[in-house]
Amino acid sequence: MMCGILNPEDPIERQNEKLIKISEALMRRIEQNTDAEGAAYAQFQRAAMLEEEVQERTRDLEHALDLLNTSNAKLAEANREAEEARSNLANAIETIQEGFALFDPDEKLVMCNSRFGLHMPDIRAAFVPGLDFHDYVQLISRSRFREHADSEAPEDWARGRLERHKDDHVIFNVRMIWNRWVQVSEHRTPDGGTVIIQTDVTDIMRLERQERERMLDDQARVIQATLEQLNQGVCIFDAQARLVGWNQRVGELLSMPATLMRMGIRFSTLLDRFRDDISFTDGTTIETVEAWVQMPGGRPPVNFEVKRGPMLILAVTAQEMPDQGFVISFTDVTAERAAVRAIKDANEMLEARVAERTLALKEALSEAERANASKSRFVAAASHDLLQPLSAAKLYLASLEGEGESPVVAKVSRALESVEHILDALLDISKLDIGKAALHEAPVSVGTVLAQLGEELMPVARQKGLDLRMVSTSAVVRSDPTYLRRILQNLVSNALRYTDRGRVLVGARHVPRGVRIEVWDTGPGIPEDQQQAIFDEFRRLNASASAAEGMGLGLAIVERACRLLGHDLTLTSAPGIGTCFRVTLPLHDGAALHPEQAAPRGWNAPRNLGAELVLLIENDADVLRALTTILEKWDLSVLAARSEAEAHDLVDEVGVAPDAIIADYQLDDDRLGTDAIASLRGRLGPIPACIVSANRSPELIAACGKLGLTLFPKPLEPARLAAFLANVEAST
Repeated sequence: MMCGILNPEDPIERQNEKLIKISEALMRRIEQNTDAEGAAYAQFQRAAMLEEEVQERTRDLEHALDLLNTSNAKLAEANREAEEARSNLANAIETIQEGFALFDPDEKLVMCNSRFGLHMPDIRAAFVPGLDFHDYVQLISRSRFREHADSEAPEDWARGRLERHKDDHVIFNVRMIWNRWVQVSEHRTPDGGTVIIQTDVTDIMRLERQERERMLDDQARVIQATLEQLNQGVCIFDAQARLVGWNQRVGELLSMPATLMRMGIRFSTLLDRFRDDISFTDGTTIETVEAWVQMPGGRPPVNFEVKRGPMLILAVTAQEMPDQGFVISFTDVTAERAAVRAIKDANEMLEARVAERTLALKEALSEAERANASKSRFVAAASHDLLQPLSAAKLYLASLEGEGESPVVAKVSRALESVEHILDALLDISKLDIGKAALHEAPVSVGTVLAQLGEELMPVARQKGLDLRMVSTSAVVRSDPTYLRRILQNLVSNALRYTDRGRVLVGARHVPRGVRIEVWDTGPGIPEDQQQAIFDEFRRLNASASAAEGMGLGLAIVERACRLLGHDLTLTSAPGIGTCFRVTLPLHDGAALHPEQAAPRGWNAPRNLGAELVLLIENDADVLRALTTILEKWDLSVLAARSEAEAHDLVDEVGVAPDAIIADYQLDDDRLGTDAIASLRGRLGPIPACIVSANRSPELIAACGKLGLTLFPKPLEPARLAAFLANVEAST
């Protein structure tokens, strides 16, 4: 019930006041209303309880007041002690003879004494707690009591002052008006604050100047002026290692107090001053420097580097003078070392990037090489598969020759020749692209090659009504005979293909240290913007030309072969007039000529070859039947086998050794024709043999040469096979 009357949140005084009022009201009711049932006594009893509670609350209030008074007394004592300590600190700082200021880690002024800024009364009033260090520097830079150099703006001075502020310890002099000087010492506190001490060094500076002026003669004045113009700090010591000269730059670089840099001070004293302020970066030590100074004479020049503070790097050079004194110079190389580090970091980064790019390029190159190898294998395999039926077709066609002229046979023969040329071009492009073309450089007679090409291409020129002229020459060049013939054949064929009237002229000119073969035509010419594109694969200027007229591979083969052989290839062309291709080759040095081999043309079926029995090994059934047919037309007996094992069985069955062996190179079950011939010769003796293959690799050529085998490329020319069998007859 009492809780309902009183609010616990009210102060004790308010609750007591309410209880007293309630008690007085109850007493009045007791006195005014007395009933027979004892209600008055109950009211009296309640009043007594309320009075007791009032007394208890009053005691609690008094206890709380006592605690509060005690706390207030302790707080007052603490404040008094703090104020006394602050006063003592202020008094202690005030007793310092120099100007003193303390900035907190946030660069705000905490306190300063009355001497701080005393030399600049125009801004002294602004030095109050809370002043920002940047604003403090700006105030000093614009003070009219600071002597301003004519060439230095206040902003430049302030910028330089803030740069010095970055060092943990710095000492420098500020020149005031009326020829007064103030030395400023700035030091960093452990918590990151800054202590600044200002010392009036006017008297010291004046005495120093008087002493220096008294000791220096005219020559010394010139030397001092020279020293002051140097960008390096310079100290000069006499033979007793006493300081006799210096410039202001050394004080700036070493933050040397003006009181320390005085005439006659010993080197050891100066060194002790900086013993803990510098560190050596190149292995030199304090002891090394002291030992050099103490040498009796004949000191060699020394060079080393020291680091002062977190950033400044000085290059130091010490050299002896003729009087056994010495000069020490200090050069600020901080920027140079930072640049060297930056260049080193940049180089490392570039090297890492180059290594990364190199690795990526290697991977890309490997991928490209794998792709080229895969393409080469594909082209070789595809060409082999295509050459097999092409060989069979040409052999069947050859078996029909000599049985009367047929226009159909002639057309089929020309079509097969076109297909053969296309396959040869594809194989050449594949080899030249991946650099796997086998080169066999030898002396080659240009006149012989041109004569053979003239005999071969003259029918084409006559059919188109063109005048094809091959100018004879005795020039001998050094080149690959096969590829040189292919280069010239493609150039002349290309000229005949695109020339509708006029002539094609082929000749050779002597040039310094070489021969230039030129192919001129009176064709439509090549526009300048397409003269580079014509060397791309499958690019033909006459897009309507049929496949029988070429697939646009001839000039691509010419360009790649010339590049591989190192032959210079150029062209000049005028639309509507004609084109000239030029190939420059090196002269031959005088060795024997390369024996030219050309397939016999216009041949007739041979008669009386003399070889009666020929062993033929071919795994392709169509080629086997076609070659068997043509051999039988030559009145030869043929043992036709599709494998090495079958060849051995046939020889065993007839019981007679064959007069010659004709074997395909690639047989079934990964067997090779060279292996089959070697096996048969092991049983039957050195029988004349030849290999027929679409494989034109240098490895196969070398293997056939080692075994003494003749190699015929597919599609097989019957005339070449007949010539081989004729030689067999001559040898038996």
